[in-house]
Amino acid sequence: MPTLPKSGAVIFAKDLPRLAKFYAGVAGLTIVLTEPKLIVLESPSQHLVLHGLPASVARAIKLSSPPQWRANTAVKLVFAVASIARVRAEVAALGGELNPKQKEFVARGFRACDGCDPEGNVIQFREPAV
Repeated sequence: MPTLPKSGAVIFAKDLPRLAKFYAGVAGLTIVLTEPKLIVLESPSQHLVLHGLPASVARAIKLSSPPQWRANTAVKLVFAVASIARVRAEVAALGGELNPKQKEFVARGFRACDGCDPEGNVIQFREPAV
């Protein structure tokens, strides 16, 4: 029986190199493929594809610093990390945002904190709740 491919997600993005650097830095993913309109990142357990937006769509998107959160979407990516505290500094340095520590919460054996990447895509980081 063939091995199943990794589960993952696709993000359509305006600035692929910036997002690739962000996810490599904060989510422990490794860039495994770089093409003009496609960057693939992986870890032993997951797969993230960054796909370039068509030029007509990308022109209409204005990126800001700090990023404008896109909270009205149907999907939130979740990344398991060893330490939210470690990720907190990296997220800021790489152009994203993370909610303050007082907004972290504990559920079902993990501690979590929401944030966003440099393009405003809402993400969540989870560490073991000890």
